[in-house]
Amino acid sequence: MDYSKKALEMHEKWRGKIRIETPCPLESRDELSVAYTPGVAAPCLEIQKDPEKSFAYTRRGNLVAVVTDGTAVLGLGDIGPEAGMPVMEGKCALFKAFAGVDAFPLCVRSKDVDEIVHAVELIAGSFGGINLEDIAAPRCFEVERKLKERLDIPVFHDDQHGTAVVTVAAMINALKVVHKEIGEVSAVVNGAGAAGTACTRLLMALGLRNVVVCDKQGALCPGEEWMTPAQAELAEITNPERKRGTLADVIKGADVFMGFSAPGCVTKEMVGSMAGDAIVFACANPTPEIFPDEAKAAGARVVGSGRSDCVNQINNVLCFPGIFRGALDVRAREINEEMKLAAARALAGIIPEGELSDENIIPSAFNKEVVPAIAAAVAEAARETGVARA
Repeated sequence: MDYSKKALEMHEKWRGKIRIETPCPLESRDELSVAYTPGVAAPCLEIQKDPEKSFAYTRRGNLVAVVTDGTAVLGLGDIGPEAGMPVMEGKCALFKAFAGVDAFPLCVRSKDVDEIVHAVELIAGSFGGINLEDIAAPRCFEVERKLKERLDIPVFHDDQHGTAVVTVAAMINALKVVHKEIGEVSAVVNGAGAAGTACTRLLMALGLRNVVVCDKQGALCPGEEWMTPAQAELAEITNPERKRGTLADVIKGADVFMGFSAPGCVTKEMVGSMAGDAIVFACANPTPEIFPDEAKAAGARVVGSGRSDCVNQINNVLCFPGIFRGALDVRAREINEEMKLAAARALAGIIPEGELSDENIIPSAFNKEVVPAIAAAVAEAARETGVARA
C-alpha cells in the first residue's frame, strides 16, 4: 500500500482523528437545566470550595493535553505547530483507542521555553496530565523540568521517557536471550538528544554501568568543548573509561548498540566489530541506523528497530497509554523513575521466559495484556512512592 497517498485521502475524509462526545442527555428542559444552567452552578461552587473536586465533577481526571511546538515532529524535524497537528491528533486517538484516555492536542506557536511553560501552566487546571510531544532537544529538557516543578499533575515527555521505557523492556528480555547481565555489559548509545539521554539514564537506573553516549561529533567525554550543557552533564555520569573518538571507534567490542540518531550511520563492519551475541537496537525512524537484516548478517544476535514491518518493534505506543492510565487512575502528582521502571518491567514480563527468542523480546502493541499490566504496575509504584492521591 502507498501509505502516504492513502493517508492524504483518509485525513481529508476524516477532517480530524478525534471528536468530542457528550454522555449527558440534552433533549428536554429538565435535562438542560441539570447539565447546564441553573443546575451546573452546584458543582461549580463545590469546586470553588475545593479545586480537587474538579476531578470528580468534570472530565479532568481522564483528560490529557498533548503539547508540542512542532520542532521535532517524527523524522520531519521543525515543521511548525500546525503541521504537527496530524501527529498530535494521532497521539490523542491512540490514547483513546488503547487506554480509554481522552486527550486533546495543543500546538503552541513558540520556541521559547518560558512561553511554552507559561502557556501550559495557565491551562493545566483543565487536565489530569500533560504529554509533551515532538519538542526538540535541548529545549524539551528545560520545558519538562520547569513544568514538573510548577505543576502537581503528571508531566511526561514521551519522546524521552516513552522511548526509554520500551527500550528498557526490550533490553531486559534481550539480555535474557543472550544470557548477559545488565551490570556486566558494555553499551554504546548513538544520539544524545531526548530519546538517547532518557534511555541512557533509565538503563543506568536499572543497573547499566558501562555506557558511552555518542553525538554526531563523537563520544561524549568530559572536557570536549563541542558539547551542549545537557551533553556535558550526561558525559559526567557515563563513559567510565573516558573513551574518545567516533562511533566506529567506541562500538568496537561493545555488547549493546542503541541508536536514536540518523539513518544509515552504522555499517555492517561496525556491527561486526562488536562482541559476540551483540544486541542492536537501531531506532531511527522511518529509516534506521542499520536495517535489521543487515545487522543480523553482520553478526548481531538480537536486533530491534522502530519499524512495524520488522521484528522486535520498539514503539512508544506500547507504554504511554498504560503509563497515563495508571497515573490517572490514582491521580498521581507525577510520573517518577520508579513508575517508569515498573512500566518497563511489566512490559517485559508479558512475554513468558520460555517464549523469549531472538525475534520475540517485546510484545505487539495490539496485545490486550499490555495496557492493563503497565497501568497496574504504574499505579502500584505511585502508591509505594507516595505520589498517588487516590
